[in-house]
Amino acid sequence: MRVLIGFECSGIVRDAFARRGHFAVSCDLLPSEAEGNHHQGDIFEFIEMTRGCWDAFICHPDCTYLCSSGLHWNKRPQGIAIDRQARTDAAIAGVERLFKLEDQFKYFCLENPVGCIGTRIRKATQWIQPNQFGEDASKNTGLWLHGLPPLVPTKHIAPRVVPSGPYKGKLRWANQTDGGQNREGPKPDRWLTRARTYSGIGDAMARQWGIL
Repeated sequence: MRVLIGFECSGIVRDAFARRGHFAVSCDLLPSEAEGNHHQGDIFEFIEMTRGCWDAFICHPDCTYLCSSGLHWNKRPQGIAIDRQARTDAAIAGVERLFKLEDQFKYFCLENPVGCIGTRIRKATQWIQPNQFGEDASKNTGLWLHGLPPLVPTKHIAPRVVPSGPYKGKLRWANQTDGGQNREGPKPDRWLTRARTYSGIGDAMARQWGIL
């Protein structure tokens, strides 16, 4: 299979397919973090340049202005809220542009955490969690699929139980605080590390979709 992975600089999904013998290329505005087939540049320009070359297109558009965890900032009265709403609108336009490309590929997947894509464009085909694929983490993630079957969970990782305090008895995974927030602390590349696809999900994509 010839697989194009859009908006990926980690190489996680690309390398999962490559390990199983497929020709996989990632494309992102950032350079690849791992050695492998990678095009640094605009995904839409690259698709136009390579039209007809791909069997599958799996894309992970930036969720910064799309995911539920950040959308509450759009309603704040400060001036920054206006800018954030404009950026959300631009991000939605980018996703709509990606959906218009799906008929160019036999197989298409758009991946994004829970947010406004489902309410402003269309509902996801399925929702998955990394803890269904061998990862000690919680991240409610939607898959919008065309020509692909839903992913089948591979290995469930049980949560911990908060032992005491106001959240006593709540179920949490390793990437969560007792209150349910993400443990990743403030830093310049926080958005990048939180956006990475979990390896367990990338492996499941390659194993289950690579045999179609």
